[in-house]
Amino acid sequence: MDREFFVQNVKSLCKSRGVTLTTACEESGAGRNFMDNIKKGSIPSVSKVQNLADYLGVTTSELLGEEPRVSPGAIRISVLGTIPAGVPVEAVEDVLDWEEIPESWGSGGREYFGLRVKGDSMYPRYIEGDTVILRKQPTCDSGDDCAVLVNGDEATLKQVHFRPGGGVELRPVNPAYPPRVYSPAEVERLPVSILGVVVELRRKIK
Repeated sequence: MDREFFVQNVKSLCKSRGVTLTTACEESGAGRNFMDNIKKGSIPSVSKVQNLADYLGVTTSELLGEEPRVSPGAIRISVLGTIPAGVPVEAVEDVLDWEEIPESWGSGGREYFGLRVKGDSMYPRYIEGDTVILRKQPTCDSGDDCAVLVNGDEATLKQVHFRPGGGVELRPVNPAYPPRVYSPAEVERLPVSILGVVVELRRKIK
């Protein structure tokens, strides 16, 4: 069991239900010192974990972080750290987290994935550690922010601009980084491939 995750998860669940950690532990029967003992390294009994889970209205797996809880009317998508070339998005194993999106977004067969922002080339629009939600698609409109694969590298997040004749410019927001321009021949040869278009930014406040 990941003790740190467990403690933070219980705190979050208590907060969402408007009860204190102490109250939840006492009223569930887990015991007033339940969380303190876990922080000190104790392994909780199955019965006490079950009591606390029942009190908070979740399964023991959800309480322990073994399975994510999906809200009604929502679907769960993976947040990826990297997207290597040649690997379909759905096959990438570098899953860092999970996010929920409205179930209605998936109508018409639309698919989504999350990507954790790295570096500062898109600062200040996106900062390192942000999660962007992308609609999976191989095309975009000029000016869209997209996850793009170039010449076998992992996906990069850039603003895509189409140039006359079929060329592509990948433009960072941060002026410290120069844009990268690809001729029509390079777009085909490298290739330059769009994986998805950013539809939402999610930033956690620590």
